[in-house]
Amino acid sequence: MNKESPNKWNMWERYHKYRFEIRHLTVLALILIIFQLIVLFMNQSSLRTVFVKSQQWYQQDAAERIANLTTTSIEMLFESKGLKTILTKSEERKIIQDFNIIFSQQLLDKNVQSVAILVQTPAAVIAIADGQELFNFLFRGKREIKPPTKAQAEVIQLYKNVEDTLRKNEQTFTLLEQDKIFHVFVPFVPRGEFVGVVYMKTTPDLLFLTEEMSKNYNQTALVYSSLIIIGLIAMFYISTKTLAQRNEVQKLLFEEQKQHLTELINHQKEMMFTKRIYHTHHKAEKISGFIKEDLRTLSNENISVIKNRISKYASFVARVIYDMKWYDPPVQTIRGPMFHTDINEVIRFIVENIFQRVSDNKPSIQFALSLDPAVPAVAINEYVIWEVFEPIIQNSIDHAAVDKKIVRISTLYNQMQKITTLTFEDNGRGIEQELLSTNEYGVKRIFLERDISTGGIEKEHSGYGCYIAYELATQRFGWKMDVENLPEGGCRFTFIIRHI
Repeated sequence: MNKESPNKWNMWERYHKYRFEIRHLTVLALILIIFQLIVLFMNQSSLRTVFVKSQQWYQQDAAERIANLTTTSIEMLFESKGLKTILTKSEERKIIQDFNIIFSQQLLDKNVQSVAILVQTPAAVIAIADGQELFNFLFRGKREIKPPTKAQAEVIQLYKNVEDTLRKNEQTFTLLEQDKIFHVFVPFVPRGEFVGVVYMKTTPDLLFLTEEMSKNYNQTALVYSSLIIIGLIAMFYISTKTLAQRNEVQKLLFEEQKQHLTELINHQKEMMFTKRIYHTHHKAEKISGFIKEDLRTLSNENISVIKNRISKYASFVARVIYDMKWYDPPVQTIRGPMFHTDINEVIRFIVENIFQRVSDNKPSIQFALSLDPAVPAVAINEYVIWEVFEPIIQNSIDHAAVDKKIVRISTLYNQMQKITTLTFEDNGRGIEQELLSTNEYGVKRIFLERDISTGGIEKEHSGYGCYIAYELATQRFGWKMDVENLPEGGCRFTFIIRHI
């Protein structure tokens, strides 16, 4: 007994030892199995969602295709016969029969529930689902249609809810009801005129396909899950420590990158805001000085001229302050049919009332204007155009580096091509070749937002005006803008305006 006791005791210890390890592995296995089941459920739910979305997309696409085909058939049939064509009785019967065939042929599809044409009459919106009524409406101009049924009244109400969108976009519009009923509205525009819509109600059913695909996926996922659970258990212990160390290193790295990016973004925002403040303050300060000077010289003889000039000054100051507050101002404040700006008049005003006022005591600055009176007006805010032209002229003056500066401004309108060409030339030293190099998008460096400018370090913000002019002209106006050095010296800024 004494010899057997130690062996039994050792076996008991080993049993408890392995029992402890198996117990923990069992818990781990159960956790992984539960996790995998959760993942399986989530994947199944996601896949079902994808199936449903795909089914809805296919159903909607099929419904819209049928509706578009019906609309096209009716429009082609209508356009094949002129409104003023005298039709014989047999031709009328043939057209009515064709209309009825188009209506009835769509209803043969088990998914199509109803088809009708909704048109606007002086009295109300009516629904036409008969070839005779459609013929009378299109070819005879008869508007007396029988009152709509209850179902047609509901469709008419749906059409009224989306009528504005259909008239504005003239594109197919689909309403989904209860995730299975599609109300399709296709604009009916014979001869390019919006008359109404072709309405079609469809209920395509692909549920059997979704269920079959989901069933096959469940079987595959069950086998797949059983296989990977074994692999997960074997990999868990080895990967836990490795992943923990990696996550700790990544966490430290992400925190460092986050801090660096935050500092960089804050610095860029501060630099951008500083540039805007400097650029706007410089413009507003100069114009405010002109306003004060005009007020001091105000008299009965010049009150009309000064009143008009101060009004433009004030409007421009308000505009530059507005642009300082908005990084991306609404497009309707820049261009639209309410604007009717004479480019020649803007150039004359800027030259005569800003730059020549500044250069009155500087006879070394001369302006030569060659403005084509045939240049048409543009639908752009004149004070935004002012923001484009003013820094370009200022650039020619500031960086000419010659004793006698000459700024030549010309406009030329090509009647045949409907293109206006604007050029701003000077006789200065030109632009550094480095600033005329282009980036990967073909934009010259002088037009990029940067800290380097044509004025050097002592005028580090002076190049910001060229960037603003380029962004406004190309991105907001739709113009083309370029700059080049002249062989005889100086540079030329060119604007190309294509009139519609």
